[in-house]
Amino acid sequence: MSKRQIKLGAVTMGAGGPGRHNLWLDPQLPADASVNIDWYIDIARQAEAARFDLMFIVDSQFITKDSPSHYLNRLEPLTLLSALAVSTRHIGLVGTLTTSYNEPYNVARRLASLDLISKGRAGWNVVTSGDAGTAGNYGRDEHYDYDTRYGRGREHVKVVQALWNSYEDDAFVRDRATGQFLDPGKLHALNHKGEHFSVVGPLNIQRSPQGQPVILQAGDSEQGRELGAAIADVVFTHAATIEQGQAFYRDIKARAEREGRDPDKVVILPGAEIHVGDSDEHARELERHYHQIDHSFEQALAEFGRSFGWHDFRQYDLDAPFPVQALEFAKSSFYTVAKRITDQAVAKAFTLRQAVEFSRQLRPGAFVGSAETVANEMARWFEARALDGFNIYIGHPEQFRRFTQEVVPLLQARGLVRKEYETNTLRGNLGLDIPRNLRN
Repeated sequence: MSKRQIKLGAVTMGAGGPGRHNLWLDPQLPADASVNIDWYIDIARQAEAARFDLMFIVDSQFITKDSPSHYLNRLEPLTLLSALAVSTRHIGLVGTLTTSYNEPYNVARRLASLDLISKGRAGWNVVTSGDAGTAGNYGRDEHYDYDTRYGRGREHVKVVQALWNSYEDDAFVRDRATGQFLDPGKLHALNHKGEHFSVVGPLNIQRSPQGQPVILQAGDSEQGRELGAAIADVVFTHAATIEQGQAFYRDIKARAEREGRDPDKVVILPGAEIHVGDSDEHARELERHYHQIDHSFEQALAEFGRSFGWHDFRQYDLDAPFPVQALEFAKSSFYTVAKRITDQAVAKAFTLRQAVEFSRQLRPGAFVGSAETVANEMARWFEARALDGFNIYIGHPEQFRRFTQEVVPLLQARGLVRKEYETNTLRGNLGLDIPRNLRN
């Protein structure tokens, strides 16, 4: 590519993720969308027709009866993405796998398999599991603490990447005349012994056309930013304002450079919720309407405890001062988020009811308006280097259709979004280099 262009990801949460418990009621959406492979294939093909870079599948491995609709009943990411791999040709396929409750060898093999099946379009969203209850599903009494989670995560990724280099690029001779299938000198064991993992290797699968899957990561804590800057090709985030986006952009790029990496090879891709209307006013009406119908106060109260290790806030008096003691339950969960909520409640002298209402109140989005308005705002953030692209949340089907059919063509006309795919791999379309195999 000769020109910097906006990267686009599609985040699918089927029947409705956090704050969208009632999305499944939309008659344009299959009520079983989260386990409906035909629906996923249709969304992937819509995104591919609009020249999206990737489709992103979120995941977690712990639920309660109060979890969002999508979380209650959804397909395992790599199984799903393998089906999409043979139903699409160009779009990247990104799945979430936790470093806290997977072994490096299994992760390396499963992702390498997806990468070969898709001919070089696989990506791994690295998470360290914020839901503390996950520990109970894997035979542990307690979840890993923050420092252990991130230390384990960093080592896990390095081991996986080393396993992906088990074979040199020309290791498989496959010479029928001589009967030689493998050059044994080009297969290398790993023999890793670290603080968290001991892995002998080698991995029993070759490298893909893109060398190895793309690494993606999200995390706004100090440990999360350090991990992203150290290991990620793509960093997810959220920014409420263009200034916040610019600050995060500069911070991650600077951290990456300190890690000895080329900061231009780290793609910043924040999540974005987009509403497109016939006019700016109509789009704002749609934004308000969907916010109101997709989530109730009762659902918000039940879900409120997720960041606090799924602590049940329904046991407290709604009109009493916010129970700051609940922060104790967040220590092994989403502590950064829980502390921000608690500090905010104390500073504003909120009751619990007010804290919940504040968490669910509508915060008008930056990318809401007519197709032209949305395209202009997306271009403004991109050109101001607040981001390198957008991870678009797919909610109501009509909104995704309007984005792909009305907004994307305007960005393409300005040269800000590709009209055709440049390569056949995810790494190539993101403008990332093929990692050198140090074994060669």
